[in-house]
Amino acid sequence: MRQRIALAFALVAPACSSPLGPVMTAQQAAQEFNMDARFGRGEVSVDRLDPAIREEYAAHHHGWGTTVRLADVEIAGSRPKGDHDMDVFVRFAWYRTNDEELRSTTVRQEWREKVGNWQLASEQRIDGDVGLLGEPIVYQAPPDEPQHRIFPSVTHGQSR
Repeated sequence: MRQRIALAFALVAPACSSPLGPVMTAQQAAQEFNMDARFGRGEVSVDRLDPAIREEYAAHHHGWGTTVRLADVEIAGSRPKGDHDMDVFVRFAWYRTNDEELRSTTVRQEWREKVGNWQLASEQRIDGDVGLLGEPIVYQAPPDEPQHRIFPSVTHGQSR
């Protein structure tokens, strides 16, 4: 009887106490990283960036918190690409401080596991508004108003 209980416990215990799998740890790392970005805690999560992209990341996000404000961050999904790579899709609600129009952009972030630590290896805008990741924005001026009008303005008290 004791052997059966010990065997049952030995079979159940590893399942209960096992650490999170690679998919869950990658999703958790992405969630924490993006929430830190949302609340302006970039210095906290710098270790989550692959050293090869840190300068590029800083250049693409230099306006965050000043000219660009994040209103919301949502993990929209993820897709494993093997045991040590994962794509995480993040939806950002954001606005520029000079026009305050709420915008939405979806970004694909590629995460890689290096020695038990998941790091952001790249990110790319895949849908939504341009400008979140420092992309150049070109504003098109409206066409000039036509010079002729159907009803010209007349001011009383002046002669023509």
